[in-house]
Amino acid sequence: MSAFDSFPIARKWPPQDPSVLQLYSFPTPNGVKASIALEEMGIPYEAHKVTLSDADVKSPEFLSLNPNNKIPAIIDPNGPDGTPIGLFESGAILIYLAEKSGKLIGSTATEKAQIIQWLMFQMGGLGPMLGQLGFFYKFAGSEWEDKRPRQRYIDEAKRLLNVLNLELADKDWIAGDYSIADIAIAPWLRALDFYGAKDVLAWEDHTNLVDYLKRFTDRPAVQKGLVTPPRE
Repeated sequence: MSAFDSFPIARKWPPQDPSVLQLYSFPTPNGVKASIALEEMGIPYEAHKVTLSDADVKSPEFLSLNPNNKIPAIIDPNGPDGTPIGLFESGAILIYLAEKSGKLIGSTATEKAQIIQWLMFQMGGLGPMLGQLGFFYKFAGSEWEDKRPRQRYIDEAKRLLNVLNLELADKDWIAGDYSIADIAIAPWLRALDFYGAKDVLAWEDHTNLVDYLKRFTDRPAVQKGLVTPPRE
């Protein structure tokens, strides 16, 4: 009996190696959090491309693992209680992987709390606000005659960038050593280029963030995780 027999998603995206963790994702700012973490932590895994089309994320197989129809999601056949576990929500996945590997979540309870604090900053603030900025600046919302929503998210994005820029004034990483908080935050900063919104946010004036993002993208594990699974 396979560890994946109880997971309908495995029928649409069958594992080639059922002994390793299975990642169901697409290279978006949220999706690459999981692939980067897996690469950084050295956890063996297999990546399955789940596109953002309804045929994938709203399929019965994917919904059986994530009823919220968003990537990424994982199945770990070697779960913490000796049984397979399926998880969705990128922040939850990052915490799970860090605790599983014992990496990138600090070495003390205080460090862990501070790292999770900044992870939640990304999950509750930076990610949703920059995502809305993208909608109103690049996608369908940019065509709306009423520009007040667009300006609201420009202003909030500027505020959040300033918070991060000040926090990084005298350190390389957001919460001490490199951690899952950085893996959560940096891909969303990188998305500003995709949205074409760097100029309107005066990105280059945030010199600490410019340096921070370069440090992040220079990491070999990050470079591999950013293209896993491949778009094509």
